[in-house]
Amino acid sequence: MKRILSLTLLLVAAILLTNAQTTRKVLFIGNSYIYTNDLPNMIKTLAAGCGDTLEYSQSTPGGCTFQNHLSNSTTMGYINTGGWDHVVLQEQSQLPSFPYSQVQNECFPYAEQLCQSIRTASPQAMIVFFMTWGRRDGDASNCANYPPLCTYEGMDSLLCARYTEMAEQNHAALSPVGRVWNHLRNEHPEIELYSSDGSHPSAVGSYAAAVTFYTILFQRSPSCISNDLTVDAAAAQAVRETVERVVYDSLAYWYRFVDSTQRVSDGVVKNNLHVYPNPAESYIDIEMSQPASFGACRYVLYDVTGRAVRETVSTGEAVRMDLSGCVPGVYLLRVVASGQVVATTKVVVTGK
Repeated sequence: MKRILSLTLLLVAAILLTNAQTTRKVLFIGNSYIYTNDLPNMIKTLAAGCGDTLEYSQSTPGGCTFQNHLSNSTTMGYINTGGWDHVVLQEQSQLPSFPYSQVQNECFPYAEQLCQSIRTASPQAMIVFFMTWGRRDGDASNCANYPPLCTYEGMDSLLCARYTEMAEQNHAALSPVGRVWNHLRNEHPEIELYSSDGSHPSAVGSYAAAVTFYTILFQRSPSCISNDLTVDAAAAQAVRETVERVVYDSLAYWYRFVDSTQRVSDGVVKNNLHVYPNPAESYIDIEMSQPASFGACRYVLYDVTGRAVRETVSTGEAVRMDLSGCVPGVYLLRVVASGQVVATTKVVVTGK
Protein backbone atom coordinates (compact mmCIF):
# COMPACT_ATOMS: atom_id res chain seq x y z
CA MET A 1 0.00 0.00 0.00
CA LYS A 2 2.81 2.40 0.91
CA ARG A 3 4.58 1.60 -2.36
CA ILE A 4 1.43 2.31 -4.38
CA LEU A 5 0.95 5.60 -2.52
CA SER A 6 4.56 6.60 -3.14
CA LEU A 7 4.28 5.85 -6.86
CA THR A 8 1.05 7.85 -7.02
CA LEU A 9 2.68 10.85 -5.37
CA LEU A 10 5.63 10.63 -7.75
CA LEU A 11 3.26 10.51 -10.72
CA VAL A 12 1.32 13.55 -9.48
CA ALA A 13 4.58 15.44 -8.91
CA ALA A 14 5.77 14.60 -12.41
CA ILE A 15 2.48 15.78 -13.92
CA LEU A 16 2.64 19.05 -11.98
CA LEU A 17 6.23 19.60 -13.04
CA THR A 18 5.38 18.94 -16.69
CA ASN A 19 2.45 21.34 -16.55
CA ALA A 20 4.63 24.01 -15.01
CA GLN A 21 7.16 23.85 -17.82
CA THR A 22 7.02 26.47 -20.53
CA THR A 23 8.55 26.34 -24.01
CA ARG A 24 9.42 29.48 -25.92
CA LYS A 25 10.44 29.49 -29.59
CA VAL A 26 12.53 32.64 -30.02
CA LEU A 27 14.32 34.29 -32.94
CA PHE A 28 17.22 36.61 -32.09
CA ILE A 29 18.02 39.32 -34.65
CA GLY A 30 21.00 41.54 -33.91
CA ASN A 31 24.77 41.45 -33.97
CA SER A 32 27.82 40.87 -31.77
CA TYR A 33 26.11 41.96 -28.54
CA ILE A 34 24.05 38.77 -28.93
CA TYR A 35 26.65 36.34 -30.25
CA THR A 36 29.37 37.41 -27.78
CA ASN A 37 29.50 34.73 -25.06
CA ASP A 38 26.66 32.96 -26.92
CA LEU A 39 23.86 34.83 -25.16
CA PRO A 40 20.96 32.71 -26.54
CA ASN A 41 22.56 29.50 -25.29
CA MET A 42 23.13 31.11 -21.87
CA ILE A 43 19.41 31.92 -21.70
CA LYS A 44 18.59 28.34 -22.77
CA THR A 45 20.79 26.92 -20.00
CA LEU A 46 19.27 29.16 -17.32
CA ALA A 47 15.75 28.33 -18.53
CA ALA A 48 16.47 24.61 -18.37
CA GLY A 49 17.55 24.98 -14.74
CA CYS A 50 14.13 26.48 -13.99
CA GLY A 51 12.29 23.69 -15.80
CA ASP A 52 11.62 25.75 -18.95
CA THR A 53 12.67 25.23 -22.55
CA LEU A 54 14.10 27.75 -25.00
CA GLU A 55 14.21 26.80 -28.67
CA TYR A 56 15.98 29.44 -30.71
CA SER A 57 17.55 30.54 -33.96
CA GLN A 58 19.65 33.62 -34.50
CA SER A 59 20.90 35.96 -37.20
CA THR A 60 23.63 38.09 -35.66
CA PRO A 61 26.31 39.27 -38.13
CA GLY A 62 28.82 41.65 -36.54
CA GLY A 63 27.81 45.33 -36.70
CA CYS A 64 24.57 44.56 -38.50
CA THR A 65 21.89 47.29 -38.48
CA PHE A 66 18.14 46.89 -38.85
CA GLN A 67 18.51 48.17 -42.41
CA ASN A 68 21.13 45.51 -43.13
CA HIS A 69 18.91 42.78 -41.73
CA LEU A 70 16.10 43.66 -44.13
CA SER A 71 18.35 42.66 -47.04
CA ASN A 72 19.96 39.72 -45.22
CA SER A 73 18.68 36.44 -46.67
CA THR A 74 19.34 34.51 -43.43
CA THR A 75 17.41 37.01 -41.31
CA MET A 76 14.48 37.25 -43.69
CA GLY A 77 14.44 33.48 -44.16
CA TYR A 78 14.07 32.96 -40.43
CA ILE A 79 11.37 35.65 -40.23
CA ASN A 80 9.40 34.24 -43.15
CA THR A 81 9.52 30.72 -41.68
CA GLY A 82 7.08 31.99 -39.03
CA GLY A 83 5.88 30.19 -35.95
CA TRP A 84 7.90 32.27 -33.49
CA ASP A 85 6.64 32.98 -29.97
CA HIS A 86 9.05 35.91 -29.54
CA VAL A 87 11.36 37.80 -31.86
CA VAL A 88 14.17 39.82 -30.28
CA LEU A 89 15.43 42.90 -32.16
CA GLN A 90 18.77 44.55 -31.39
CA GLU A 91 20.06 47.50 -33.42
CA GLN A 92 23.74 48.28 -34.04
CA SER A 93 25.17 49.34 -30.67
CA GLN A 94 25.77 53.04 -31.42
CA LEU A 95 23.13 54.02 -33.96
CA PRO A 96 20.13 54.55 -31.62
CA SER A 97 22.16 57.04 -29.54
CA PHE A 98 22.99 59.30 -32.50
CA PRO A 99 21.24 62.67 -33.07
CA TYR A 100 17.48 62.26 -33.23
CA SER A 101 17.12 63.26 -36.89
CA GLN A 102 19.62 60.58 -37.85
CA VAL A 103 17.84 57.94 -35.80
CA GLN A 104 14.55 58.95 -37.42
CA ASN A 105 16.04 58.34 -40.86
CA GLU A 106 18.39 55.41 -40.29
CA CYS A 107 16.79 53.39 -37.50
CA PHE A 108 13.08 53.88 -36.82
CA PRO A 109 11.78 53.14 -40.36
CA TYR A 110 13.71 49.87 -40.57
CA ALA A 111 12.60 48.77 -37.10
CA GLU A 112 9.02 49.28 -38.29
CA GLN A 113 9.61 47.30 -41.48
CA LEU A 114 11.10 44.40 -39.54
CA CYS A 115 8.14 44.40 -37.16
CA GLN A 116 5.71 44.38 -40.06
CA SER A 117 7.49 41.43 -41.67
CA ILE A 118 7.54 39.53 -38.38
CA ARG A 119 3.83 40.05 -37.78
CA THR A 120 2.95 39.01 -41.32
CA ALA A 121 4.68 35.64 -40.85
CA SER A 122 4.02 35.21 -37.10
CA PRO A 123 0.87 37.21 -36.24
CA GLN A 124 0.93 36.23 -32.56
CA ALA A 125 4.67 36.70 -32.02
CA MET A 126 5.72 38.99 -29.18
CA ILE A 127 8.36 41.41 -30.46
CA VAL A 128 10.96 42.34 -27.85
CA PHE A 129 13.45 45.17 -28.29
CA PHE A 130 16.83 44.48 -26.70
CA MET A 131 17.63 47.72 -24.83
CA THR A 132 21.42 47.77 -24.87
CA TRP A 133 23.88 49.72 -22.69
CA GLY A 134 26.09 52.76 -23.03
CA ARG A 135 29.79 52.14 -23.59
CA ARG A 136 31.89 52.13 -20.44
CA ASP A 137 33.43 55.57 -21.12
CA GLY A 138 31.00 56.88 -23.71
CA ASP A 139 31.42 56.83 -27.48
CA ALA A 140 34.82 58.45 -28.00
CA SER A 141 34.65 58.14 -31.78
CA ASN A 142 31.51 60.30 -31.98
CA CYS A 143 31.97 62.51 -28.91
CA ALA A 144 33.31 65.54 -30.78
CA ASN A 145 30.35 65.61 -33.18
CA TYR A 146 27.67 64.91 -30.56
CA PRO A 147 28.66 65.82 -26.96
CA PRO A 148 25.91 63.74 -25.23
CA LEU A 149 27.90 60.67 -26.32
CA CYS A 150 31.02 61.76 -24.43
CA THR A 151 29.98 59.93 -21.26
CA TYR A 152 28.44 56.60 -20.36
CA GLU A 153 25.52 58.41 -18.71
CA GLY A 154 24.74 60.44 -21.81
CA MET A 155 24.95 57.51 -24.21
CA ASP A 156 23.04 55.16 -21.94
CA SER A 157 20.16 57.58 -21.41
CA LEU A 158 19.82 58.08 -25.16
CA LEU A 159 19.76 54.33 -25.83
CA CYS A 160 17.09 53.91 -23.16
CA ALA A 161 14.93 56.66 -24.66
CA ARG A 162 15.29 55.48 -28.28
CA TYR A 163 14.59 51.80 -27.58
CA THR A 164 11.59 52.85 -25.52
CA GLU A 165 10.34 54.91 -28.44
CA MET A 166 10.80 52.01 -30.85
CA ALA A 167 8.86 49.73 -28.52
CA GLU A 168 6.06 52.28 -28.24
CA GLN A 169 5.91 52.90 -32.00
CA ASN A 170 5.75 49.19 -32.75
CA HIS A 171 3.62 47.96 -29.80
CA ALA A 172 6.48 45.79 -28.58
CA ALA A 173 7.96 44.74 -25.25
CA LEU A 174 11.34 45.80 -23.87
CA SER A 175 14.13 43.68 -22.45
CA PRO A 176 15.77 46.38 -20.31
CA VAL A 177 19.30 44.99 -20.16
CA GLY A 178 20.72 48.52 -20.25
CA ARG A 179 18.69 49.46 -17.15
CA VAL A 180 19.96 46.39 -15.31
CA TRP A 181 23.55 47.31 -16.24
CA ASN A 182 22.91 50.86 -15.05
CA HIS A 183 21.80 49.63 -11.62
CA LEU A 184 24.72 47.22 -11.38
CA ARG A 185 27.21 49.95 -12.28
CA ASN A 186 25.80 52.18 -9.54
CA GLU A 187 25.24 49.56 -6.85
CA HIS A 188 28.01 47.07 -7.60
CA PRO A 189 30.92 48.97 -9.16
CA GLU A 190 33.17 46.01 -8.32
CA ILE A 191 31.45 43.96 -11.06
CA GLU A 192 33.11 44.41 -14.46
CA LEU A 193 30.34 44.21 -17.04
CA TYR A 194 32.52 45.06 -20.04
CA SER A 195 35.18 43.21 -21.97
CA SER A 196 38.50 44.95 -22.59
CA ASP A 197 37.13 47.10 -25.44
CA GLY A 198 34.68 48.89 -23.09
CA SER A 199 31.79 48.03 -25.40
CA HIS A 200 31.11 44.31 -25.62
CA PRO A 201 29.96 42.36 -22.56
CA SER A 202 32.19 40.39 -20.26
CA ALA A 203 30.97 37.00 -19.07
CA VAL A 204 29.08 38.61 -16.19
CA GLY A 205 27.74 41.30 -18.54
CA SER A 206 26.23 38.60 -20.75
CA TYR A 207 24.99 36.78 -17.64
CA ALA A 208 23.08 39.94 -16.67
CA ALA A 209 21.58 40.03 -20.16
CA ALA A 210 20.68 36.33 -19.99
CA VAL A 211 18.91 36.62 -16.62
CA THR A 212 17.03 39.69 -17.89
CA PHE A 213 15.92 37.89 -21.04
CA TYR A 214 14.85 34.78 -19.12
CA THR A 215 12.67 36.95 -16.89
CA ILE A 216 11.14 38.85 -19.84
CA LEU A 217 10.62 35.89 -22.19
CA PHE A 218 9.21 33.48 -19.59
CA GLN A 219 7.71 36.14 -17.26
CA ARG A 220 9.11 34.31 -14.27
CA SER A 221 11.14 35.41 -11.29
CA PRO A 222 14.92 34.92 -11.63
CA SER A 223 14.88 33.53 -8.09
CA CYS A 224 14.48 30.07 -9.66
CA ILE A 225 17.94 30.42 -11.23
CA SER A 226 20.75 28.75 -9.30
CA ASN A 227 23.23 28.24 -12.15
CA ASP A 228 26.06 30.81 -12.03
CA LEU A 229 27.53 29.49 -15.31
CA THR A 230 31.12 30.77 -15.43
CA VAL A 231 30.41 33.82 -13.28
CA ASP A 232 31.63 34.44 -9.73
CA ALA A 233 28.91 33.32 -7.32
CA ALA A 234 28.63 36.67 -5.52
CA ALA A 235 28.39 38.58 -8.80
CA ALA A 236 25.80 36.15 -10.16
CA GLN A 237 23.68 36.56 -7.03
CA ALA A 238 23.92 40.36 -7.29
CA VAL A 239 22.77 40.13 -10.91
CA ARG A 240 19.76 37.96 -10.07
CA GLU A 241 18.70 40.22 -7.20
CA THR A 242 18.99 43.29 -9.45
CA VAL A 243 16.92 41.69 -12.21
CA GLU A 244 14.30 40.71 -9.63
CA ARG A 245 13.90 44.37 -8.59
CA VAL A 246 14.35 46.11 -11.93
CA VAL A 247 12.65 43.65 -14.28
CA TYR A 248 10.43 41.07 -12.56
CA ASP A 249 8.86 43.47 -10.06
CA SER A 250 7.92 45.72 -13.00
CA LEU A 251 6.99 43.24 -15.73
CA ALA A 252 3.86 45.15 -16.68
CA TYR A 253 5.99 48.26 -17.16
CA TRP A 254 8.29 46.57 -19.68
CA TYR A 255 5.25 45.15 -21.50
CA ARG A 256 3.27 48.39 -21.36
CA PHE A 257 3.30 49.10 -25.11
CA VAL A 258 2.16 45.65 -26.19
CA ASP A 259 -1.31 45.41 -27.72
CA SER A 260 -3.83 43.96 -25.28
CA THR A 261 -4.50 41.07 -27.69
CA GLN A 262 -0.88 39.98 -27.30
CA ARG A 263 -0.50 40.43 -23.55
CA VAL A 264 -0.27 37.28 -21.51
CA SER A 265 -2.09 38.43 -18.40
CA ASP A 266 -3.42 41.97 -18.55
CA GLY A 267 -6.81 42.96 -19.82
CA VAL A 268 -8.74 40.41 -17.75
CA VAL A 269 -10.80 43.21 -16.24
CA LYS A 270 -9.33 46.09 -18.23
CA ASN A 271 -12.69 47.52 -19.28
CA ASN A 272 -13.85 47.59 -15.65
CA LEU A 273 -10.87 49.60 -14.37
CA HIS A 274 -11.60 53.30 -13.94
CA VAL A 275 -9.16 55.94 -12.64
CA TYR A 276 -10.14 59.55 -11.98
CA PRO A 277 -9.24 62.32 -12.01
CA ASN A 278 -6.74 61.57 -14.78
CA PRO A 279 -4.69 63.76 -15.22
CA ALA A 280 -4.43 64.03 -11.45
CA GLU A 281 -2.86 66.39 -8.94
CA SER A 282 -2.71 64.98 -5.41
CA TYR A 283 -4.71 61.74 -5.54
CA ILE A 284 -6.55 59.28 -7.77
CA ASP A 285 -9.68 57.27 -7.09
CA ILE A 286 -9.62 53.75 -8.52
CA GLU A 287 -12.72 51.68 -9.19
CA MET A 288 -12.69 48.13 -10.48
CA SER A 289 -15.34 45.42 -10.54
CA GLN A 290 -13.57 42.46 -8.98
CA PRO A 291 -14.58 38.82 -9.40
CA ALA A 292 -14.97 37.14 -6.03
CA SER A 293 -12.02 34.89 -6.84
CA PHE A 294 -9.63 37.86 -6.79
CA GLY A 295 -9.69 38.47 -3.05
CA ALA A 296 -7.29 41.27 -2.10
CA CYS A 297 -5.86 43.29 -4.98
CA ARG A 298 -2.55 45.18 -5.02
CA TYR A 299 -2.60 48.53 -6.80
CA VAL A 300 0.97 49.51 -7.69
CA LEU A 301 2.03 52.78 -9.35
CA TYR A 302 5.30 52.79 -11.33
CA ASP A 303 7.32 55.75 -12.59
CA VAL A 304 9.06 55.91 -15.99
CA THR A 305 12.12 54.06 -14.67
CA GLY A 306 9.99 51.10 -13.59
CA ARG A 307 10.29 51.96 -9.88
CA ALA A 308 7.23 51.33 -7.69
CA VAL A 309 6.39 54.66 -6.04
CA ARG A 310 3.01 53.88 -4.47
CA GLU A 311 1.23 50.70 -3.42
CA THR A 312 -2.20 50.06 -1.93
CA VAL A 313 -3.88 46.77 -1.03
CA SER A 314 -7.67 46.51 -0.91
CA THR A 315 -10.47 43.96 -0.98
CA GLY A 316 -13.04 46.57 -1.97
CA GLU A 317 -14.04 47.98 -5.33
CA ALA A 318 -13.02 51.59 -4.59
CA VAL A 319 -9.54 52.75 -3.61
CA ARG A 320 -8.00 56.20 -3.15
CA MET A 321 -4.25 56.50 -3.79
CA ASP A 322 -2.31 59.46 -2.43
CA LEU A 323 -0.02 61.08 -5.04
CA SER A 324 1.61 63.69 -2.81
CA GLY A 325 5.31 63.84 -3.53
CA CYS A 326 5.00 62.30 -7.01
CA VAL A 327 6.79 64.41 -9.60
CA PRO A 328 4.73 65.42 -12.65
CA GLY A 329 4.84 62.84 -15.43
CA VAL A 330 3.35 59.66 -16.87
CA TYR A 331 2.99 56.64 -14.57
CA LEU A 332 1.78 53.06 -14.99
CA LEU A 333 -0.86 51.66 -12.62
CA ARG A 334 -0.78 47.88 -12.32
CA VAL A 335 -3.44 45.79 -10.54
CA VAL A 336 -2.29 42.41 -9.22
CA ALA A 337 -4.58 39.63 -7.96
CA SER A 338 -3.53 36.14 -6.93
CA GLY A 339 -0.02 36.84 -8.17
CA GLN A 340 -1.19 37.78 -11.70
CA VAL A 341 -1.43 41.18 -13.39
CA VAL A 342 -5.13 41.63 -14.14
CA ALA A 343 -5.25 45.24 -15.35
CA THR A 344 -3.00 48.15 -16.28
CA THR A 345 -3.55 51.76 -17.27
CA LYS A 346 -1.56 54.95 -17.62
CA VAL A 347 -1.89 57.76 -15.07
CA VAL A 348 -0.79 61.34 -15.73
CA VAL A 349 0.30 63.33 -12.69
CA THR A 350 0.34 67.09 -13.16
CA GLY A 351 1.20 68.14 -9.61
CA LYS A 352 -0.12 71.34 -8.06
